[in-house]
Amino acid sequence: MKKKYYGEQTQKAIKNFPFDVPGWHKEFIVALAQIKKAAAMANFEAGNFSRNIKNAIVAAADEIIAGKHKDQFPLPALMGGAGTSIHMNVNEVIANIANKILGKNSPRPPLLKRGGVGPVVHPNDHVNRSQSTNDVNPSAIKVAAVPMLESLLAVLGNLAEAFEKKSNQFKNILKLARTHLQDAVPITLGGEFGGYAEVIRQHRKEIERVKSLALVLHLGGTAAGNSLNASPKYISSVYKHLNKIIRLGSTVDLAESRRAGQKFVAGKNLIPLTSSAGYFVIISQAITALCLDCSKIASDLRLMSSGPRGGLGEITLAELQNGSSIMPGKVNPILPETVNVLYYTVSGNNLTIEHAAHGAQLNLAVMIPPIADRLLQSIKITAQVLDVFAKRCIVTIKANPKRCRELLEKSTAYATMLTPKFGYEKMKEIVKETLASGKTLREVIISKKLLTNKEFDNLVKSYRP
Repeated sequence: MKKKYYGEQTQKAIKNFPFDVPGWHKEFIVALAQIKKAAAMANFEAGNFSRNIKNAIVAAADEIIAGKHKDQFPLPALMGGAGTSIHMNVNEVIANIANKILGKNSPRPPLLKRGGVGPVVHPNDHVNRSQSTNDVNPSAIKVAAVPMLESLLAVLGNLAEAFEKKSNQFKNILKLARTHLQDAVPITLGGEFGGYAEVIRQHRKEIERVKSLALVLHLGGTAAGNSLNASPKYISSVYKHLNKIIRLGSTVDLAESRRAGQKFVAGKNLIPLTSSAGYFVIISQAITALCLDCSKIASDLRLMSSGPRGGLGEITLAELQNGSSIMPGKVNPILPETVNVLYYTVSGNNLTIEHAAHGAQLNLAVMIPPIADRLLQSIKITAQVLDVFAKRCIVTIKANPKRCRELLEKSTAYATMLTPKFGYEKMKEIVKETLASGKTLREVIISKKLLTNKEFDNLVKSYRP
């Protein structure tokens, strides 16, 4: 039977939270281990315990950071207590792995058995020294979120570029713009895709802005933000070591952002960072707004690709799989629909995060578990879905210029373009006649000898919206 490194507090939590829901995000567990490693180094520098204990805690934390011992964190993400149980789970696992390390490397016996001599490394006295659940868990959310946000920023850059390439490719394709789902004015397909690229670029700027909120931690605030039991020397040291650890274990993009001067820092006032979770809401809302606009774009693509014979058919999406188990040859817009589902999911997560942040009372934002679970999920799945959306949907889109031109010619969209020449009231009469007669607006204009066919063509060619 495999050894269990977690202890009494984790065993109690397993009984108290026997819920069939997913466990904690692996990124959150790694972030806790990174914080514990930095704290051990800082506590040693502050003179709080020996080098041997520091080295053992660091080595144990490194094993967790490397992805080992995943089965030692059995708790569900659904729990009360501000996440104290998962925090103690990590403290116990690190302490017992550290004790095993000390037992192998010293003449003292491995002190893992119950009874007898107590452990060399204690989960509270050593692993948790100068810390509290209340400053560690929220900080761990941010430590986990930053590399995820960096990955999302890279994905958004690629998505914007994919839209921009299509914009250039489709720049000369005239089509019908629609407002209120009604025929409106001429536009280019390239103009529409260029607009999508700009939407993504603006959201990318906002994600970059809110990422800065995730770089402000309140490690050292301990239980209520007033730094009880955390010395100034420890506080200054823990950030120094944390930034070294994260830089060494981060993605290339994150390392580059660190070299550019971005790093984890302590908040100017740790009390409000402990008592409020509003900053998590701001991050969540930025992700939600991004997904909302991406879902709108996805819905646009579904409409423009509708058909192939009975819909708009202005663009064609790549066939990725069979669209029906009963209708042969049917192709569904599965990836745009997935982006719609992404928004539904992230929007629901955002509501949960808002309510959890609202659940703070007095000196503690107590509802940390749902915030950690839903925020990290939102960032992670947004990056994953939009990455696939860019690579397997946007880059494969094909335009149908003839269909675009056909629908434009059958519409009354040219009326707005001709209004400066013939006046609003005159064009209003022509539009009514067009709709009543079944003729095209071009045919009505030419029949009234207002323009020749060549003059009409020249006017259309000169119009590049």
